Amino acid sequence: MGNGGHVAESGTRRNWLVRNRLVLLATVAIFAYAAFVQWIWGWPSILAAWRQVGIGTILLALALLVSTYFVRAHRIHDYFPRETAGRFLWLLRVTQIHNILNIMLPFRAGETSFPLLMRSEFGVPLVHGTSALLVLRLLDLHALLAAAGAGLVAGTGYRLWACGLWLLFLVAPLLVFPFRATALGVAREKLPAKFTKLVDQVDDGIPRNLAAFIRAWAITVLNWGVKVLVLAWVLALMGVGPLAACFGGALGGELSSVLPLHAPGGVGTYPAGIAAGAAAFGDGEEADALAVLARAGINAHLLVIVSALVGTGISLVLPGLVGAGRGRE
Repeated sequence: MGNGGHVAESGTRRNWLVRNRLVLLATVAIFAYAAFVQWIWGWPSILAAWRQVGIGTILLALALLVSTYFVRAHRIHDYFPRETAGRFLWLLRVTQIHNILNIMLPFRAGETSFPLLMRSEFGVPLVHGTSALLVLRLLDLHALLAAAGAGLVAGTGYRLWACGLWLLFLVAPLLVFPFRATALGVAREKLPAKFTKLVDQVDDGIPRNLAAFIRAWAITVLNWGVKVLVLAWVLALMGVGPLAACFGGALGGELSSVLPLHAPGGVGTYPAGIAAGAAAFGDGEEADALAVLARAGINAHLLVIVSALVGTGISLVLPGLVGAGRGRE
């Protein structure tokens, strides 16, 4: 009896570890990262930059980043208007849970939560939710590159040819949309058979009319434009330069979070992405410049993490507050 109880307890503990292994991995990675930063630079040295920037600037940057979460929720609402009608605040909660899982879980494991949440909360078919997410991620990647490209344009002194190329890249999805059927047909013919399912998913996830596609594109550009501008601004305030390097750093950090090589919580990979992006866009290689860039990258990453936590907190509390307010009317 006692031995059987011990076996059952051991099995329960093992099952708990299996179910929560990703969360535990993320927690260990975060504590290890915090210890590494303390060992190399010391957290007082890292956080000193925030005192120089000022609380007002920090709160403004934080508010702008949090506002992008409402923009993202609106994009999903516009993508699934019938399924999400009248439930925007609940949709905000779903999108924020998806976002925080994406940040905290490694290797993009959090992405799988979106179609599952959309199916369970709004009745969106699993395949269609997955297809929509794939198309939205392609739009995200395009908008992110376009937003960062503004830094390259600035680096040329806003030359006419640079502005023209950037504008052409920015509107490229709108120019391609009328030819989507032809392009997808060619892709099905030319690509190996194993990619046919992927092409079909893209086809299923693309909005059916130009107006809906324009809205999805515009909302995506707005979301990433604000986020990249805020991150580039924060990096500039913390001593990163020139301006193109600030945009490159913002691009590198965000690319590290959307690519499969994503550590739990982005610890290590996000600041490394910032450093790589800034270096590629023209930041200096001197020891002093690299030290400034390392501290700025860690602080920008902290800002992103805090904004995600604040956004999630708002999304969890706001529906209850609005519901309570309506109940008193």
